[in-house]
Amino acid sequence: MDQFDGRLVRRGDDGFDDARVGRVFNLRRPDREPAAVLFAASERDVVAGVRLAAAEGLQVSIRSGGHSWAAWSVRDDTLLIDLGEYREMSYDPDTHVASATPSVRGGAELAPYLALFGRFFPGGHCPTVGIGGFLLQGGQGWDARGLGWAAEWIEAVDVVTADGRLVRADATTNSDLFWAARGAGPSFPGIVTRFHLRTLPAPGHLAESILLFALDDYDDVFTWLQEMHHHVDPRVEIVVISATPPFPIPGHEHIAGHVIAVTGVALVDTAEESAAVLAPFADCPLLDRTLMRVLDEPVTFDDLRARQTMANPEGHRYRVDNAWVTGSAAEVVPAIKPAYTTLPTPQAFTIWFSMAPLRDLPDMAFDLQTEIYLATYVVSSDPGLDGPIRDWVDATMAHMQPVTAGQYLGDSDFTNRQVRFMSDAHYARLQDIRRAWDPEDRFVGYLATDEARLNHNHWETA
Repeated sequence: MDQFDGRLVRRGDDGFDDARVGRVFNLRRPDREPAAVLFAASERDVVAGVRLAAAEGLQVSIRSGGHSWAAWSVRDDTLLIDLGEYREMSYDPDTHVASATPSVRGGAELAPYLALFGRFFPGGHCPTVGIGGFLLQGGQGWDARGLGWAAEWIEAVDVVTADGRLVRADATTNSDLFWAARGAGPSFPGIVTRFHLRTLPAPGHLAESILLFALDDYDDVFTWLQEMHHHVDPRVEIVVISATPPFPIPGHEHIAGHVIAVTGVALVDTAEESAAVLAPFADCPLLDRTLMRVLDEPVTFDDLRARQTMANPEGHRYRVDNAWVTGSAAEVVPAIKPAYTTLPTPQAFTIWFSMAPLRDLPDMAFDLQTEIYLATYVVSSDPGLDGPIRDWVDATMAHMQPVTAGQYLGDSDFTNRQVRFMSDAHYARLQDIRRAWDPEDRFVGYLATDEARLNHNHWETA
């Protein structure tokens, strides 16, 4: 029964520890131990793995890209099915639908592949993130405020079910499973073996504006942003970052440490269009305070992805948390200020991501969002800083509670902090779907310190 196209590594075998966590991106790795790790090399392996787990009375966990900050795939006494060696892509020029397996990296592999056909998919920003976990959690990709969540572009999924069957799920066939595949994250009751994705024509022109400010200008910059971002053309991705520049700022070489970068990336077809949609950055009333500014400069996805790789270095320890933020400028600006002005390590960064104006979402599991998404990523290479970093993250997120509606699964760690991530109605519907498709709990659900308090903001009335 242990015959696979790939390889099965059981606890106690040589190489087990590397099999357990070697593909976990976050070097702050858990002590949890699966019973075995199956490196699936084919769809057939996934089916056989689920059947093996049933025969041995094991739950199943799944790893695609390995970028979950909490390493949700690494569970005690499970069969971990690792999809890293099962990588396939195809594209149909007649339907413009691309198909890819979950471990395919969105920026490093899928994007350049689609570019060969003049096509584009709104995948994740960090190039090495696998599409599996990214899409199952909703998929906050390029220009989500205009193009929507990447999960909205899923046409269908191929799924191995708890009883070892391979089924197709789309809007009309197994539609409840399709609904769950777009937002359930690690509680999806099956293993997606292939995503079928609608694609778009590649943007004809990319351009960016960057306004760099000192931290002392935080209050005025974010008050301006609160009023401005609703009115910017939806073809512009607006992200505000607090980070340490990887290079000296011309004319401001004395500035060290974190600064605030207000960025706009226009995904349009012509230079004339980018000039028009990026005009609000050139009209910023604080322009004379900028340390550096770039206005409507052409840029490429290769440039943007290279910066993302630099900001998310491999071989480091990460502590990450996030919040969907809501409220007036008078409420929001002071609440999120510590996340921007007190970052505890030089490589740490915080992002403010505009989703305004909010779009109506299709009927899918993912349904919790506000006009502002904030996530903080504390990066370190020193294990001795793990405790102080966790304290900083916890205190910073607690400071945001008055303006926090919930959190996004993709940047969450329920072993550290549990916050609402979908509406009560959608959470209840997901549990019904799990019971229908996985009555014996063959597949693991969310990894949490208190499962009874999942999807709940603890500071609200119980």
